[in-house]
Amino acid sequence: MTMMMTPMTMAVPMARTGTYGGVRGVRASSSSSTVAVLVAPTRKGCERRARVTAVSRRRPGGAVVTAAKKNSGGGDFMPNIDADKLMSKYAGNAAKTALNAADKLARATKPQTYDGVFALLFINFALFVADHWAHLSFVKMLYLNHVHPVWWQFFTSTFCHASWEHLSSNIFFLYIFGKLIEEEEGAFGVWMSYLVTGIGANLASWLVLPKSAGGVLGIGANATVSLGASGAVFGLFAVSVLVKLKLNWKRILEVIILGQFVLERFYSEARMIANVGGVGSTGVNHVAHLAGALVGVLL
Repeated sequence: MTMMMTPMTMAVPMARTGTYGGVRGVRASSSSSTVAVLVAPTRKGCERRARVTAVSRRRPGGAVVTAAKKNSGGGDFMPNIDADKLMSKYAGNAAKTALNAADKLARATKPQTYDGVFALLFINFALFVADHWAHLSFVKMLYLNHVHPVWWQFFTSTFCHASWEHLSSNIFFLYIFGKLIEEEEGAFGVWMSYLVTGIGANLASWLVLPKSAGGVLGIGANATVSLGASGAVFGLFAVSVLVKLKLNWKRILEVIILGQFVLERFYSEARMIANVGGVGSTGVNHVAHLAGALVGVLL
């Protein structure tokens, strides 16, 4: 457990603070002894394991004996004592519970940085710049070629985009719904959701769509290609709703708000497939959208 730079006393269930042997601390009673603990940082102010600085035990006769000594540097008391073990020994489960609660509180109040979402956004931006601004030819090899697919194209094509409009809409929804997932599942969760649903969407596109439908994006007159994060984004739509499902009125309201939007998008894609087929007149891959959403539900 790490502590802040300012020394602090730890509140323990069935405990009270006081001064014992000239040392300010916490007194937690058990059947046979009393323990007084003061938690303080190291002299350098670094975040390290909490140190127990003073321990007072009440002997059967009623006398309080303070066990405290300074180290050779004249700084902290008893620098090598493990606070968990000491408090568990003398104060029982109450002190141990307090330590665990403090540790959970510290993790809960840690600011959310959304590293997973921002890493995904950066990769999408970087490949767009390399493809359309720097005109690096290798990026087009990352597109999913339906005639001669390479295994890694099912993964890499989810980070490529055909135009700025294509990128702009996808990263907007990736930012919004990716953050919702990362709040619940962490960076690993949002990455796995993006990759699994994106790959699933590409697999469905490759299986369902024709292998050759004219020249697309300069790949050649005999090849159909798929690219874009939209299949993965539709998967994030579904996952973001499912991870919020909990028996809490605020969560239920949140699910209703998100769910009505997501269901509307699902129905829209299903209608487009029924009316115009898997690919629209503007090259929109509706199969990938719906497949990504279905994979997200299964995930």
